[in-house]
Amino acid sequence: MDQMKIGKFIAYLRKEKKMTQQELADKLGISFKTISKWETGRGMPDLSLFKPLCEELDITINELLSGEKIIKEEYQEKLEENIFNTINYSNKKINNKNNSMATIILVFGFLITLTATSIFPSESSWSSIYSVIGIIVALIGFSRFTKKIEYSKRVVLNFGFFIICIAILFILDFANVLNNNLPPKFSLKTQTMDKAIIYNTPFYNVFRININTPNEYYIIDTKKEYNINTIPLTPFNRDKSGIDNIIKYRNKYVGNNSNDGALINNLPLSEYGYAFKIDSEKMGLSIDYHTSDWYINENLYLQKSLIYNSVSIFSLIDNVEYITYNFSGKSYKVERNVVENNYPNFLKIKNNNIIDKAKFNEYVENKMNDNEFSNNIFNKLF
Repeated sequence: MDQMKIGKFIAYLRKEKKMTQQELADKLGISFKTISKWETGRGMPDLSLFKPLCEELDITINELLSGEKIIKEEYQEKLEENIFNTINYSNKKINNKNNSMATIILVFGFLITLTATSIFPSESSWSSIYSVIGIIVALIGFSRFTKKIEYSKRVVLNFGFFIICIAILFILDFANVLNNNLPPKFSLKTQTMDKAIIYNTPFYNVFRININTPNEYYIIDTKKEYNINTIPLTPFNRDKSGIDNIIKYRNKYVGNNSNDGALINNLPLSEYGYAFKIDSEKMGLSIDYHTSDWYINENLYLQKSLIYNSVSIFSLIDNVEYITYNFSGKSYKVERNVVENNYPNFLKIKNNNIIDKAKFNEYVENKMNDNEFSNNIFNKLF
């Protein structure tokens, strides 16, 4: 079916009848823009308009579809050809309409998923529910594209599409958890403890520690090596103050202001603001915190911080001999030899002058959850 030829034929007959596009359009109950599309080959009359259009132009439907006048001898041959072309054209329009609808459904499904992951917080189950609903809607749209494929292949394609979409959701969710420290949206099980929430997903676990406190931190356990009894718990922000981060400030000598300041800035109590100075003669550090000691001592937070900071500094800076912590109203001083002699397993943290991170976690970090241990050690050190 030659749309350009048919369009020119309609234009020729209209002009022969001395009708404008608007006049012909008024007779057919359509807009003149539609007539213009026909005559320029950018569209075809709807099947319902074939008969009234042919009556206005004094031609047969067979002649309209041929785009020319037909002599009697060729009428039957042209009729069969036009019937075949009309069927193909109708099928093509149906397919185009089906594909357009499939595209709309597909896009709408993805928009539901995108909206669900953007609007709802990670802790909300609605995020995962609406995300899956969006994928199912998108699957309905995708299945319309595969209507003409053999049934068994169609099932495989649709199932594969669904699995790929779900996999993409899990990958994007993991990237969000990893980069932004957020709970996973697609956790299968959630366990709540006093100081932590555990989110179990099919491929990894996420531990949210010190919930809704300034020292909240996340552990993303891709190897699933931790459980509810073995997760590293500390009252501090482990991402900032943990040995995995502060070990990069390891230094043989006190006096590198940039390095010493960076280490102090990542240790507990730095959140209250501080200033520090170095005693180059006696190899000491003096840290002035901008807060009162009694104000920050809920659940022995002050004692635990001073113990942790002292062990960390003496472990990471080799020649520091003493540290003085000054608060408004009170000061605390600790010396290296006191820590070495009274903090359990302090000397095991270093092996050939190399920090053993596993032992630091075991002997220092994890011990900070034990109030009895912290209180006893604090009295020995300070």
